Amino acid sequence: MPIEGCHVEVIIQKDADGASHSAARLVARLVREKPDAVLGLATGSTPLTLYNELVRMHDEEDLDFSRVTAFNLDEYVGLDPEHEQSYRHFMEASLFSRINIDPANTHVPDGMTTDVPATCAEYEAGIAAAGGIDLQVLGIGSDGHIGFN
Repeated sequence: MPIEGCHVEVIIQKDADGASHSAARLVARLVREKPDAVLGLATGSTPLTLYNELVRMHDEEDLDFSRVTAFNLDEYVGLDPEHEQSYRHFMEASLFSRINIDPANTHVPDGMTTDVPATCAEYEAGIAAAGGIDLQVLGIGSDGHIGFN
C-alpha cells in the first residue's frame, strides 16, 4: 500500500559498488537541492561504500552537509554512545566526523535510556519536528533483511 507523500524508486545496479555510488549521487542531489534535508541513515556494512562516497564528494566536490539533519534507524539498548559497538560510534567513525554536519543535527536513539517507549516517542517527535525524513537509507544485508530486525 502506498504511503501518502512517499516516493519509491527502484534502481537496479550490477553490484553493491554500483548501487552505493548511485545512492550517493541521489543523496548528493537532494542535499544540493535542499541544503536543510533530513536524512534517515542506517548502519552496518551495506551503507559503508555509500558513506565513503559521500565523504569523497564532500572533500573533492564541496558537498555541504552543514544544514543537513540526520536521524539513524536504531541503536543497541544498553550500549553507551562511546562504546565501539554502538551505532552512534559507527556513525561518528563512518560519516559524521568526516563531513561538515553539525553534531547537534545528528540523532541516534539513546541506547542508555531506562524508558524505551518514552524515548522512542520523543525520537519520533523529533523526526516530525524536523519535517519528516526526506530520504531514507536502508541496508538490505547479505541475508536479504531490510534494516536491522
